[in-house]
Amino acid sequence: MTRPLTSDQAGAAPDAALLVAYGNGDRAAGRELVARLGPRALGYATRMLGDRAEAEDVVQEAMLRLWKQAPAWRQGEAQVGTWLYRVVSNLCIDRIRARRPGPPLDQVPDPADATPAAVDRLADRDRAQALETALLALPERQRQAVVLRHLEGLSNSEIAEVMDINVAAVESLTARGKRALARALSGRREELGYG
Repeated sequence: MTRPLTSDQAGAAPDAALLVAYGNGDRAAGRELVARLGPRALGYATRMLGDRAEAEDVVQEAMLRLWKQAPAWRQGEAQVGTWLYRVVSNLCIDRIRARRPGPPLDQVPDPADATPAAVDRLADRDRAQALETALLALPERQRQAVVLRHLEGLSNSEIAEVMDINVAAVESLTARGKRALARALSGRREELGYG
């Protein structure tokens, strides 16, 4: 067993080095990796699924799979973050497909929020909810590409790796997804405070 990384070393180490250290028994390296990758993976899963509790389950499952890979991880073959996004994506898509027998997403009413708040917070929440609803109405591959590119900030080549498609297909999916979002939200500009 190798010597555990100090907190300074863990904070400066690349993700792959942390995963290898975790695979060699360094629990602090695992905690650092969760702190780095967990919040973004959770945000992505929440946007894909529209349900934070379900997203937490997905991220937990993805992290468990990552920990199982740790002892055999070969640095340089794949980026840890990209690998994790791919697993989260696949788990989200599996859950989305399992839901299909229900009503179409555009027929599901927006949840009511009776919590009093300032006008600006209400407007921001309404905008976020409108975007969330519009995202959930997109076909799953378009939603996945748009969320990864425009909300998670991944490059087209990283998205291509996560989705196992080529860069041209990523560009096409994001362009179609953005057009569909624009159409879905165009009639609500004034209502959302953009008029």
